[in-house]
Amino acid sequence: MTTTITLEQLGALVGQTVGTSDWMSVDQPRIDAFADVTEDRQFIHVDPEAARETPFGGTIAHGFLTLSLLSRMVETGLPVLERQTMSVNYGFDRLRFLAPVPSGARVRAHFGLEGITPRKGEQYLLHYQVNVEIEGSEKPALSANWLILSALA
Repeated sequence: MTTTITLEQLGALVGQTVGTSDWMSVDQPRIDAFADVTEDRQFIHVDPEAARETPFGGTIAHGFLTLSLLSRMVETGLPVLERQTMSVNYGFDRLRFLAPVPSGARVRAHFGLEGITPRKGEQYLLHYQVNVEIEGSEKPALSANWLILSALA
């Protein structure tokens, strides 16, 4: 999303969905690369033959891989604040992994703005309810209350 809005315009959206990211593919090469970087090579992620014998019926993405994709999803799913000089991940108040993401699936995030808390100077803590949808699935992959600290000039 390349829309730029003011802090006041964003504030008027509290309680609403403010954006949906583009779809992202979670294919086996991405899962394997994440396994290599994190050294989490559990067979349910990296061994398609062995994973076929599990209740998942094949390999699944790491929950933390799905979570890490939020960094990209925010770029395509949220408007940019006018005068923003930076934004940083401040953390999560609640995070739940609700459904496995099968290899080959596509996911996207829906962002609901829960609130804006003024901080020192021109800093604002943005409170988002984020749900990561799995294409074709009724149950989301994850649900989280995400805090993003934004600084304005």
